Amino acid sequence: MKPFSLGKKRIFYYTEDARSVRDQLEGRSFTYTGQPLVFGVSTDTIINGAACTLGYTEPILGPHFLVGKGDVIHEGDVQKGNFSVVVGGESYGSGSSREVAVVAHRGAGIELVIAKSLERIFRENMTFDRLYFTNDMTVIDKLLAGETVDLDVLMEKQLSPLYKSVFFGGGLLEFGKKVIAGKAELPYKAAGRSVKPMTIAEKILARKAVATDAPGGQGLSYSEPGEQLFVKADFLGIHEYTGGHVRSLYEKAFGHNPTDKGVTIRGFNDHFVLIGHDDVPGDVKSKRLASAQALAQELIGFCKEHNLPMHGPGGNLPAGVCHRLVVESYAKPGDVIALTDSHTPTAGVMNCFAYGLGSTAIALGLGTGMIPVTVPKTVRIWIEGEDKLNLVTPKDIILHIIGDPYFREMQWKKEPGDTVIMQFGGPALERFTVDELSVLTNMTVEGSATTGVVEPCTPVIRFLIEKRGMTESDVRSMLVYPDDKATYESVYKVNLADVPVTVATPGDSRNRKPITAVAKTRVDNVVIVSCTGASLEDLKQVAMAIRGHKKLDRIHMVVTPSSQKVYDDAKQLGMIKMFQDFGAVVTEPGCGSCIGNGPGISTKDTITASTSNRNFSGRMGGNGDVFLVSPFVAGVAAVTGELTDPRGWQVVNA
Repeated sequence: MKPFSLGKKRIFYYTEDARSVRDQLEGRSFTYTGQPLVFGVSTDTIINGAACTLGYTEPILGPHFLVGKGDVIHEGDVQKGNFSVVVGGESYGSGSSREVAVVAHRGAGIELVIAKSLERIFRENMTFDRLYFTNDMTVIDKLLAGETVDLDVLMEKQLSPLYKSVFFGGGLLEFGKKVIAGKAELPYKAAGRSVKPMTIAEKILARKAVATDAPGGQGLSYSEPGEQLFVKADFLGIHEYTGGHVRSLYEKAFGHNPTDKGVTIRGFNDHFVLIGHDDVPGDVKSKRLASAQALAQELIGFCKEHNLPMHGPGGNLPAGVCHRLVVESYAKPGDVIALTDSHTPTAGVMNCFAYGLGSTAIALGLGTGMIPVTVPKTVRIWIEGEDKLNLVTPKDIILHIIGDPYFREMQWKKEPGDTVIMQFGGPALERFTVDELSVLTNMTVEGSATTGVVEPCTPVIRFLIEKRGMTESDVRSMLVYPDDKATYESVYKVNLADVPVTVATPGDSRNRKPITAVAKTRVDNVVIVSCTGASLEDLKQVAMAIRGHKKLDRIHMVVTPSSQKVYDDAKQLGMIKMFQDFGAVVTEPGCGSCIGNGPGISTKDTITASTSNRNFSGRMGGNGDVFLVSPFVAGVAAVTGELTDPRGWQVVNA
């Protein structure tokens, strides 16, 4: 039992109304009467990027809880407010996989999270780290009436067998260690399962599932949506944003024992590498640089101690954003891939199951080779038709998809623990490159999906042969196809002829608008950046838009290639010089301004057109408005100084 009552503590309602928020924080009388709660409280809002550079413990992060949206909540406000419960709206905990968001709740004194719906990664992180939560809004009235609520009963009702065992077995690391030691039973078996048609995700997870009664301890004849499993990972990655936290958890659980040798593990020094760039404002450097460098050293030290290869400064492998590097060098069809980053689904373009996890789950994987997963429902995204003007890009397509109420409102979700994967298929895939298709999988998480996966298609096969040196027979033997009679939650059809050039308006990636609805909007800052929008194909699109034109003088433009290979290839094609001659700031590879850690940071009074994936308030370093756009639209905006409908744009051939 875990009896819980308010006592002298309070409930904090995170409402849309700033005055209501301030009334609560300043101790004035406040009664919740149904005021709109904030939609999509992101982990960037829960604990902002600047605070993440400071460390990963409760005393450090607690004062920064919810200091991430506008200028309403200030440092220490919630922590000093005597709150033990926070109440949020739909899609609470959206965005990144940073488990420090859970730590920040605890540091601020929060013992219970109540929200209308919770995003997958954040919900799992709370489960693994044993923070209580519920979407049962009637609990609020019970607490206000002075009743005592048994929090353990709340968790019993909403957790499935495996995660129930995890939560009540001391958390993920403790339970996982018991499983490996033979001291705890998994609540699922290989025996008694028949064979049935499966989707791509169901097939991969069934093959990789840890099952103590299966030959070799691995493999199920099928897996089905809603099942929670431990699966064997093929690739695990950590970066410096989370590396210190992972190291702390790993050493607490496993001491200094070597990492599991059955899985490929890489470190990535990519998130902070551009903070010291000359183009970054001095106040940002002073707040972030020293602490960010300290976190980077923790990752470097961990990788050296365990002889783990690492990409980027201090490592022995080429620099770049982790997700682009995983696509370039590591992901293969049928793999299970996980990194401490929510945009791990990028690698799903390679016909594999790639998803983001928090620090605890990755620490378990490093020590045991196994990681937890909820088998998702599958929505098949069938892309067909033709864009006769050749203007619609995968960025437009994915913004169009995730902005649809079906995904924005999670209409596929019937139970609180339901998850979903977008499985991309259809004849229109053939017109795009792997670079372009990876934009689709990358941004599935913005539509509340666990991940995305691309069905076998010519671009993927060609990439593995031409870029990885595989034989065609080897590639075809790896490819994972869905069964003809597989069961889908739905089939969502996209006809390219019906997809407009699309943008996401400020505040959320799901705020879709056709560009015609926002045309003529002033732009001050153009950034070509991130795991989403700085591949070689993206840079080609920007180059096509700006060739033969001049940058508007007042426009600040930044180009940050997503990997060293992208930079080198772009240089060989003459694009780096073109961007520099155009007046853009061109940087070395890294994450950069997407998370407020490099050139192109969005300041309070600027409007930004970005090729990145998120535009939560404050994510890019300031509170200026950020529009998410395709690379071509970004290039045009650098010339015109405004969001511009690209139809009729004069493309000057080389």
